[in-house]
Amino acid sequence: MLKKALLSAVALGLLAGSALAQDVKVLRIGLDGGENSNDQLRNAQCIADGLKAATGVEQVQLFPSPDYNGVIQGLLGGTIDIASMGASSYAKIAIQDPKAVDPILTYTGADGSSGYYTIMVARKDSGIKTLADAKGKKLGFADPDSTSGYLIPNVALPKETGKPVKEYFSETGFGGGHENLVLAVLDKKFDVGTTFGSGVGKWEEGYTSGNLHQMVAKGNLDMDDLVEVWKSPLIPNGPLMVANKVGEPMKQKIENFFLELPKKDLACFQGFTQGKNKEYIKVDSSFYQTIVDARKAVIGG
Repeated sequence: MLKKALLSAVALGLLAGSALAQDVKVLRIGLDGGENSNDQLRNAQCIADGLKAATGVEQVQLFPSPDYNGVIQGLLGGTIDIASMGASSYAKIAIQDPKAVDPILTYTGADGSSGYYTIMVARKDSGIKTLADAKGKKLGFADPDSTSGYLIPNVALPKETGKPVKEYFSETGFGGGHENLVLAVLDKKFDVGTTFGSGVGKWEEGYTSGNLHQMVAKGNLDMDDLVEVWKSPLIPNGPLMVANKVGEPMKQKIENFFLELPKKDLACFQGFTQGKNKEYIKVDSSFYQTIVDARKAVIGG
């Protein structure tokens, strides 16, 4: 009898825990500070509204952060449930706590590819046109947790230049997000800077997607003021991540909403993914293993 009672107590405890995990009333979306927070909030409001209807939760709240790490810590600490970020941000989470989040989806670009590029830019009037011209100049990165704006340049540039980044360039620094980084290059705070784009489409439009495209679309960048100095190898598009604490039933509702979004509201999807993107596709942690390995090697965590 005692054994049965103990087993029943354990079973009830597990059921209660399971019910508690599934009883999600509020979903919190983290916005990573890659662009102006007002623009991010505007582009994500349709996501919040649609997700609330699709999941039946009482509220979907948007939390803009001034930098990537604010959202990363929110996902690790349980105060953020959903975020769409670069692969290096996911890698940081996966290294610290592999069970915190699952990468469930990524988007495809206008050409159907699931990747993008680091684009190193300089002012057109700087005289810098190639990577060789940038030697000894001041390099600006977007954010220490950015894939295209920091990790990939630190992996790929030494292979092309034959020297560590800090030896090839006279000085390095951070712009405080991709939009601010480009503005800092235009303001001559950096000679060259690393941001991101699809690498396909028209230069004058900032390609078909990415930070340059968004800045052109908002009217705060004329691509004629910049030149492309260097383009990285292809980078896997960043994941839409969901915290595992929300439970599988809610995670499935979230996944279904985002998978259907491009068909139901293309403008909302393209605003949220920053460009003329096509659709969401399913991914898992294996899709980002090379980025996790690169982060371990370059940054360590």
